[in-house]
Amino acid sequence: MHLSTTVLLTGVGSPSAPGVIKSLRSARNHHFKIVGMDIDPDVATKAMVDKFFVGPEATSSHFIEECLTLCRAEKVDVILPLVSMELPRFSKNKQRFKGMGIEVSVSEHSSLIKAMNKGKLFQALKDKKISVPQSITVHTVDQLRKAIYDLGYPNRPVCMKPTVSDGSRGFRILDSQKNRLEHLFYEKPDSSYISVQELLDMLKDAYDIPETIVMEYLPHEEYSVDILANQGEVIIAIPRLREKITDGISVKSLIVKEDDVIEYTSRIVKELGLHGNIGVQVRRDQNHQPKILEINPRIQGTIVHCTAAGVNLPYLAIKLAKNMAINPEECTVQWGTRMRRYWDEVYFDSDGNSIQF
Repeated sequence: MHLSTTVLLTGVGSPSAPGVIKSLRSARNHHFKIVGMDIDPDVATKAMVDKFFVGPEATSSHFIEECLTLCRAEKVDVILPLVSMELPRFSKNKQRFKGMGIEVSVSEHSSLIKAMNKGKLFQALKDKKISVPQSITVHTVDQLRKAIYDLGYPNRPVCMKPTVSDGSRGFRILDSQKNRLEHLFYEKPDSSYISVQELLDMLKDAYDIPETIVMEYLPHEEYSVDILANQGEVIIAIPRLREKITDGISVKSLIVKEDDVIEYTSRIVKELGLHGNIGVQVRRDQNHQPKILEINPRIQGTIVHCTAAGVNLPYLAIKLAKNMAINPEECTVQWGTRMRRYWDEVYFDSDGNSIQF
């Protein structure tokens, strides 16, 4: 028997959307009508969804009302939010959607606030005796300068990022050992590395800055762990070794069974009580111990790699939302599955209709 579900993907122009759509289309014995919404009317994924709508920004006072109207018109069953800024809005209004028979795959608001602010996150984990990187949260340029040196620069590299940000926005590495000439002439452009002088020159006219966390640089392997959880109880955790990253997105990755990474990230999700599709970014420190970088309490950009490895996490999140049983065979991971990402294109005619050839 084929089941049928209507799913709304918000932020359908995000990097994760094509993989999520492919994952849902590949689900056996389950038909999905996929409704996409984005603030950009010209996203490429218009060609991949069944219906597309232009929607408001998450910060708009009309965001929830327009989502409710769209869900009512399209008879949406489940919402999978793909944009971090939308999550608190959906979480606060989860019961309004539920009253219409619509399930939103999102964590509780109190858990989200801890997970999405890196300063609060690190403090919450330290309170639970969970190992986190050495870090200092700052609000001014003077505090930033002091924190950089207090954490060991220039003898060891440090990095910085706004406590609330998405992707690689605002992330910088300060490393006195980095060969700037070699970086300029022999490496592809990368805005991650910056000198202290360059940083302070950029901030010379500023006093206050967005709340920023300065932390020790973790030098070894980086993992993006895709987790499915039911109110903090981890159903499955799958580490992806990030072998090559371009503009903050994995272009080469490997599904690996690293038990310490699985145990570490699962404990974090449990302690925070997170729900649905959760992404935890970790990196190994100088002693090769995993330490957290950040949490994406939503579907991650390369979750489709897990689908290729036998575990369709977006589909399982929908089953979880609809209180459907998740079978053990649906959580069988093909460890060692590799991913290589490449460019692809879609085309539209002058009327905006998708062209297939």
